[in-house]
Amino acid sequence: MPSGPTGRPATIYDVAALAQLSIATVSRVLQGTGPVSAKARARVDQAAHELNYVPLRAARSLAVQRHEAHGLVLPDLAGPFYGDLLMGYERWAGEHGQSVVLTVTHGNPDPSRTVRDLASRVDGVVVHGNALGLEVIRDLKRANVPVVVVAHPPVTGCDSVRTESAASAEELTARLLDHRRRELLFVGDPASSYDVSERYAGFAKAMSARGLSAPEPERVPLTEAAGTALAETLLKATGGGGRPEGLVCANDELALALLKGLRAGGVAVPEDVVVTGWDDVMAARYVSPGLTTVRQPMAELGRLAAQRLHERVTGERTRARNDVLPTELVLRDSCGTAPGDGTATAVHN
Repeated sequence: MPSGPTGRPATIYDVAALAQLSIATVSRVLQGTGPVSAKARARVDQAAHELNYVPLRAARSLAVQRHEAHGLVLPDLAGPFYGDLLMGYERWAGEHGQSVVLTVTHGNPDPSRTVRDLASRVDGVVVHGNALGLEVIRDLKRANVPVVVVAHPPVTGCDSVRTESAASAEELTARLLDHRRRELLFVGDPASSYDVSERYAGFAKAMSARGLSAPEPERVPLTEAAGTALAETLLKATGGGGRPEGLVCANDELALALLKGLRAGGVAVPEDVVVTGWDDVMAARYVSPGLTTVRQPMAELGRLAAQRLHERVTGERTRARNDVLPTELVLRDSCGTAPGDGTATAVHN
């Protein structure tokens, strides 16, 4: 719970008292207006953090008059994944009379302050992946702000919505191993997100089940540029001797860039190297060879997050719940295990 000196919700006066600064200075820091020294800013931030301070107008909106607005906090907007997520979220919110205030934390020097201000203008907040640190999420919860986390491990007291990753990654990897592709490399950084860490865990489990040690992942960003750069590196491997037999990519963006780069450099896919992705973006079914991938319901993920936040804001539901949406393994020609097969073969919850 937020706590002023008497246990009531903290106010700007409590922040000023704890920081030993004037109300005017604290207000300038919190509103981001006017000149303020770095030292004063740090003292205000520390005091607001200790008091779990959220501007009072947010508390009034939750108790009396709602803003009819959701805050959506994303780490980035690059790539097709976020577009589908946003489409699902905004469609549900619009159908139920809710507006959406979007905040992107990539490149933001102080996302915690930005989100504190966001919380004062909306009825609740949805946080995707690693857009915010765990302590900031907990601060929002302690300040009685309804929070839903997406593609994130469950947080006590918050709703969570995510898709299954580990079982599908294990099945995909096992299929490649069963087709005599033993030298496999996972492409993507497990430390970048919970989803990617689960995908690598499934990859490693399948390798272990065959008596193989999972190699260290190729820790690259999940971007087209990173896939293109890795393709160039792999092409330099003399005679293909230093290249893996298969690339299990953490998303389609990486996989599509690798597929294009390898083929442009004379490496046959899937004959020389198999390539798989994750998400099943539209381009995956139209490239040649078609990209084997794992389909996750990105729009449904956004839709369900909007619904769960609305339930908590309106009081329709008071207990947190954790939703895990199923994923589907989609076989296409790039994995070389079922030429011409573009159907989903497995669904995992």
